[in-house]
Amino acid sequence: MQINTISLKKLPPKEERHKLFGSVPPAEKKKPTEKSKMADLQNLKRDFLFALDTVGVANVKYPIRVTSRQAPIEQTTIGTFTFSSSIPADSKGTNMSRFMELLEEYHQAGFTITIDELKQFTKDLSKKLEQEDASISVTFPWFYEREAPQTFAAGLNHAEASISVRYSRNEDYQINVSLKSLITTLCPCSKEISEYSAHNQRGNVTIETELDPSFSDTEEDWKILLLEAAESNASARLHPILKRPDEKMVTEQAYENPRFVEDMVRLIAADLYEIPSVMKFHVACRNEESIHMHDAIASITYDKRNEQG
Repeated sequence: MQINTISLKKLPPKEERHKLFGSVPPAEKKKPTEKSKMADLQNLKRDFLFALDTVGVANVKYPIRVTSRQAPIEQTTIGTFTFSSSIPADSKGTNMSRFMELLEEYHQAGFTITIDELKQFTKDLSKKLEQEDASISVTFPWFYEREAPQTFAAGLNHAEASISVRYSRNEDYQINVSLKSLITTLCPCSKEISEYSAHNQRGNVTIETELDPSFSDTEEDWKILLLEAAESNASARLHPILKRPDEKMVTEQAYENPRFVEDMVRLIAADLYEIPSVMKFHVACRNEESIHMHDAIASITYDKRNEQG
């Protein structure tokens, strides 16, 4: 049997290749290598003209655990974090590494994303940074089980959840949560004027709320509260699995509950208004029209605290 041989080019050694592409020997190093002797520019104290509202790190991706009162009860996912604090005018900067150090400490202990846990995180972060305040924001995909209405075939839907917690030694906590979810709406106008049917659309609902500072996950699951506010007011819910009997039920339900985009935000607002722990809310809906190239939009912002006094 004849074996074909390939004549290979003889390459210079790897070190010579690196030199060929610009590598040079290390220069003589004169600056200190011990941390105690290194210059610390960020901790300089001087008049730096202005205090800063926000200093920190953003777009940090880390594995997290999420719990829910709706199956799956516990899930692992990826959180996208922002960490920050304010700094006074006499501080040049902050210690950026301390944000990541604390995140890794919590991760090693099994970081579960709850409001109670994030409250403690911001308090610990404030101490670690030696600042008067600290903030954390995290966005993550939240999966929840959804059964078909007739056959009960189950699968997973998902929504985009976000939590933001700000700790201040003087003002305590500010808690904001939001959820972006999808629903079905059926056009009331189309149903009214058409002989045979009505067009529908997929609605993108965004709910942003400020919660009472005393809110605790042990009492309520805010994700389920916001999801229910969006879905229960829609023409129909979305399902990962639908057999023919299920599809019949869903389409008929949508036909029986027509909704304009304006209707959606008002009905969701009414539900949020009735939740005692919700202090302020913003609701937006964007319907992807099935018979137009444009989307239909509506939004509302309301602060219940403006009614007091």
